Amino acid sequence: MTISLQKGQRIDLTKGKADLSRIMVGLGWDPVGKTGFFKSAPNVDCDASVIMLQDDRFTDKKDLVYFGNKSSNDGSVVHSGDNLTGDGDGDDEVIMVDLKSVPNKYNKLVFVVNIYDCERRKQDFGMIKNAYIRVVNPQNNEEITRFNLSDNYSGQTTLITGEIYRHNDEWKFAAVGTGTTDPGLSAICNRYT
Repeated sequence: MTISLQKGQRIDLTKGKADLSRIMVGLGWDPVGKTGFFKSAPNVDCDASVIMLQDDRFTDKKDLVYFGNKSSNDGSVVHSGDNLTGDGDGDDEVIMVDLKSVPNKYNKLVFVVNIYDCERRKQDFGMIKNAYIRVVNPQNNEEITRFNLSDNYSGQTTLITGEIYRHNDEWKFAAVGTGTTDPGLSAICNRYT
């Protein structure tokens, strides 16, 4: 049974689930649609990424997993690839995480979605609807938790959607839902240096 979270809520992913070693993190969104009579909205290219933190800090550019670096050095975090439009049903981008293989030096994985080339294209998350992040057990396709990002993110160009973090020997998920005006991945990573 899926647990729907609200902004700021947390859930324990692994407590009592010793067999849960891999998770699929799906991120989805849809373009708002038409902007005028018979006029289509421009494609908004959203990109999902994972920032791998050591003691809550981003220390090496190799710790960023995104469409340009689809796998962490250790192979514990793998990005499925880039969706350029967000059209269609279901997850737009998927990230697989092997929880048992994430090196102990990492205490947190931050999942962000940003709009590619947002400044030049003059695009923001006011042009996106139905954004969400969900965590799925890929062994049985059970959706463990889902967080629908329903706030008004107009004017925002990056969303910090959620975090998976270690607490003692367990992994937990936090629904973050914070929007920023960071123009790209470098700027968002600098928040954690």
